[in-house]
Amino acid sequence: MQTRRNFLNRLLGGVGVSALSSFTACNGSTQWKATPMELPVVEEVDICILGGSCTGVFAGVRAARLGAKVAVVEKQNAFGGVATSSLVNIWHSLYDTEAKQQIIAGLTSEMIERLSLRNAVMTNPYHPSSAYTFNSQELKIELDELVLESGIHPYLHTLFSEPCLDESGKLVGIVIDNKSGRGVIKAKYFIDATGDGDLCYRLGLKSYAFELLQPPTTCAHFEGWNSGEFDELLKKHGAEFNIPDGFVWGATLPETNVYMLAGTRVYKADCAVADDLTRAEIEGRRQIRAIMDMLRKYGKKENLPGLVALPSYIGIRETRHIKCLYQISDEDAMYGKHFDDAIANGSYRLDIHHQDKPGLTFRYLDGSEVYVRPGFADQKGRWRKEMDVDPTFYQIPLRSIIPEKHDNLMVAGRMLDAAIIAYSGIRVMVNMNQVGEAAGVTSYLALQQQKRIRDVSSNEVRNELRKGGSIII
Repeated sequence: MQTRRNFLNRLLGGVGVSALSSFTACNGSTQWKATPMELPVVEEVDICILGGSCTGVFAGVRAARLGAKVAVVEKQNAFGGVATSSLVNIWHSLYDTEAKQQIIAGLTSEMIERLSLRNAVMTNPYHPSSAYTFNSQELKIELDELVLESGIHPYLHTLFSEPCLDESGKLVGIVIDNKSGRGVIKAKYFIDATGDGDLCYRLGLKSYAFELLQPPTTCAHFEGWNSGEFDELLKKHGAEFNIPDGFVWGATLPETNVYMLAGTRVYKADCAVADDLTRAEIEGRRQIRAIMDMLRKYGKKENLPGLVALPSYIGIRETRHIKCLYQISDEDAMYGKHFDDAIANGSYRLDIHHQDKPGLTFRYLDGSEVYVRPGFADQKGRWRKEMDVDPTFYQIPLRSIIPEKHDNLMVAGRMLDAAIIAYSGIRVMVNMNQVGEAAGVTSYLALQQQKRIRDVSSNEVRNELRKGGSIII
């Protein structure tokens, strides 16, 4: 593998790169054949972002608005990631746990305002877990407009293959594959917003994964959905149809009779592994069909819901994490630690999706916790003793998205460096949106000042974020 990477990463004189054209198997093991071929440089930009989720797009928009030339590479046919392609149509509260102080704004607030002009979002801003329910398909189009009006070069239906390094080991480009063929995007700075940390991983950076990964979920759209009936039927008959006993939630799309159901889960799947991802996609769709079969057999025939849409990819909660300059500890999140270099705030409960038992556990910043399981009474308790003053939000430091190696690289998204319980809360989209914005601003400042990412002043990053509409505390 190292021979393959070294060979691929040798740049040739500005016209192309040396790449791997084929591989052969010898004695039962895979070996890569070093056959040179020229790859064209399709574009040179200031900042290249891999992954077009809201996190990646927001990174690009913040950098482009400041004046950087930006490209965003996305493997799907649309931007938005889990919020669009996985149909997860809820953003959590932008306020602290007491609903007294707004702690999140920036591009998340801007996007909510833009969607509201089209009646594409329902708002309940003080609700902690379903403050904003939007139409995922409208969000796709709105993100298209945001990208284009910001002057970003979008690359949809484009796969990232390999990183390219120069002779000194500096990251200078990425190999992409799309309908136009294979080529290289060269850049001065890079943001890995792939979710799985694909660029970092293929660079050989340190990564880790927890033994009990939070399981992925395949969402679906239904017409005529009856939540009350489903919960009772699932408790009684779910086992007959091999529907895992987990956790169920959902939301109605604005201005429609369509309900988004998140009622599946695929256990023991690491979706950063190709075979596991394939199995998870197929198993998730099987569970959707099993839900329909259960409703056909035991539900009220006159109220049978209709399946109208499946996601283009499964909703992944967690895979690998990239080792960065700082790991957010469980205590940092649970006790609401504040950081001098904080670039994001969050109040979403610590939402622990179990792999080793059904249901999940919610831990709250006031020290209480609840174990929930569909069809069963909630089990309430405390994870810590009562305190005189409870924290009302937690923070994400800039250091947790700066990898230990490569001076022109950042991560943005769920691959950030965080301990297992801390991650369970900070992973949600409204938090990751802020992380993307911070990565875009930091990369721009590094570009402008010709500095290593780690040498950019966090105070300058925070000030620039604040000027761009973010709430910095």
